[in-house]
Amino acid sequence: MQHDVRRYPNKPILGVGALIYDGDRVLLVQRGKEPLQGYWSLPGGAVEPGEGVEQALLREVLEETNLIVEIVRFGEIFERIMPDAEGKIEYHYVLLDYVCSVISGEPHPGSDSADVRWFSPEELKGVPITSGTLEVIERCRTGARIS
Repeated sequence: MQHDVRRYPNKPILGVGALIYDGDRVLLVQRGKEPLQGYWSLPGGAVEPGEGVEQALLREVLEETNLIVEIVRFGEIFERIMPDAEGKIEYHYVLLDYVCSVISGEPHPGSDSADVRWFSPEELKGVPITSGTLEVIERCRTGARIS
């Protein structure tokens, strides 16, 4: 059995996320694998060695949502640190989030996603969503600066 190098890392893992808006709605994927399986989050994932961050973003969005997107602007840096029950760092991601627009395709779940769908701000309040994601969605929707 291969060791999951993302669990209990010896350094943070660089990842990317996409904020894809349709009016006031945002596209989210339901995570099909751990960590946080079943939770809704931004489409995205880890940057692979030798891959640029923007290339990784476009690849991850296509794999998870079936959409071809273009990057509109940088959104923000988001850090997700997840300790285990004993307080050891089980996951540590530094995520570069980008605002994107759809070029083509219809959203449907891909390799790592259980589901993909558009959410209005009201609908977001009723679903399990990864910690901090609501705030990122709102800051990037309004263009507010991170504190």
